Amino acid sequence: LPVVRLHTGDISFYSAISEQIDRLRELDVPFEVIPGVSSVGAAAAAIGQELTIPEVSQSVIHTRMAGRTPVPEAESIRSLASHKALMAIFLSVSMMEKLAGELVAGAYSEDTPVAVVERASWPGERVVRGTVGDIAAKVREAGIKKTALIFVGDSLRASIENTGENTGKNTGKESKLYNKDFKHGYRK
Repeated sequence: LPVVRLHTGDISFYSAISEQIDRLRELDVPFEVIPGVSSVGAAAAAIGQELTIPEVSQSVIHTRMAGRTPVPEAESIRSLASHKALMAIFLSVSMMEKLAGELVAGAYSEDTPVAVVERASWPGERVVRGTVGDIAAKVREAGIKKTALIFVGDSLRASIENTGENTGKNTGKESKLYNKDFKHGYRK
């Protein structure tokens, strides 16, 4: 008798899937893990932009604030913020004031762009944009308390030209992917 365990969220981030797999293996129950759309990809689609921009940020850090489950000190928001890479922050929307303080203490400025995506890919999905300095108030005003992913970083500025809206124009550097001088195995 086939059984499906449908797991909410990303199965590979903060999901307890390891514990479930351990139990299945202990019982010799065969299983298969079938991924869906990542919440990071869904949230990036909601804000309508690429997360990495050449010469601005080429890294995306997936992390979360410490809560009931602690975070190793080297992986604290403050420590990771020192890289100034784009951050995708999970499970932390209920701690926005503390998060903003840790981001500033780590190296981001108060004017660093932030996008909070509530219920990415769901009906009723909402996006709230702001900066490290004002996002906590905006999220509170919007009534967002859970089921949200937070993006922080200068690569968000690339298509948001101080309007708070997606302008549709990448104001950062263009990738070399379509440069006529760029050669790879599929181009002769």
